[in-house]
Amino acid sequence: MLYIVMAYLWAAVLLYVLMGGADFGAGILEFFSTQKSKDKTRTVMYRAIGPIWEANHMWLIIAIVVLFVGFPVIYSTLSVYLHIPLAIMLLGIVARGTAFSFRNYDAVKDRMQGIYSKTFMYSSVITPLFLGIIAGSAVSGKINLQATSFVEAYIFSWLGFFQVAVGVFTVTICGFLAAIFIIGETKTEADRLRFITKAKHMSIAALTAAALVLLAAFKDGVPLTHWLFGNPVSFTCVLLAVVSLAWMWVSLFRQSTKWLRIIAGAQITLLLVAITYEHYPVLINLKDSEGLSLLIHHGSDKSIRALAIALLAGSVFILPALFYLLYSFTRQEEPVA
Repeated sequence: MLYIVMAYLWAAVLLYVLMGGADFGAGILEFFSTQKSKDKTRTVMYRAIGPIWEANHMWLIIAIVVLFVGFPVIYSTLSVYLHIPLAIMLLGIVARGTAFSFRNYDAVKDRMQGIYSKTFMYSSVITPLFLGIIAGSAVSGKINLQATSFVEAYIFSWLGFFQVAVGVFTVTICGFLAAIFIIGETKTEADRLRFITKAKHMSIAALTAAALVLLAAFKDGVPLTHWLFGNPVSFTCVLLAVVSLAWMWVSLFRQSTKWLRIIAGAQITLLLVAITYEHYPVLINLKDSEGLSLLIHHGSDKSIRALAIALLAGSVFILPALFYLLYSFTRQEEPVA
């Protein structure tokens, strides 16, 4: 039962990065668009994410519930020592969702639309930035349970070169995913070419940010290169990700978009496997002490059993409804007679 719960936790994180990341990326692309093309970019992205944008946060909720119920020690450590970036991320989610709703559904179109748009764009950048900072903090080994000052316990635990670099990398990944996913939603050749160009730019930005993460890991003493290249599984995943990246670039230059979504999803999945495999089952690396392990720091057997049953049962009802939601909004509309 414990492994079932762990599998759901990993899958929820992956799906939130893929689907929620593409959702955040829509605002990131709008943020980095020129003033001239913002309206066109916004129109295409709204058509793509508008119907299902709120459902993407379901995966984050599942991950939080799994941690809260199944791994209370890990949950409490994250929520206490990383409460500042967590609060900023959650405020960003609320601000972004509110701005998106008012911008697109407000009955009165006035100057407030500009405020809604800026709120949506800025929060689309801030939220994944701090999501990445939280992820980087969890593995950086900077969380100090023996800290004696506020700054050491609640600031230096997340504010560092490596953590911020991971945050920037997360932002670029979200923009990359959005550009790739939205290509298939375009209706005109001009829009398709525009988002192909954006995908190229965001891919370059992601590669640059990845190099920054490696540099920051070396400087801060985070064994990232060992995690990525120190075992056959991680090394194979990185190698496949590089091969798929080359395939993606060839497809972009040939303007062949048939497999782009699958390639992009595979790349993120391979990277997540590569990073998590080496230090499994440790979820949080701590400073000057052993990390928090999923196999050790979990709840009671009864809690784990009940949680696993709830997740399995919930999947029977939730997943078909989610797939139907996606189907309903992605199928072609039938012409009206």
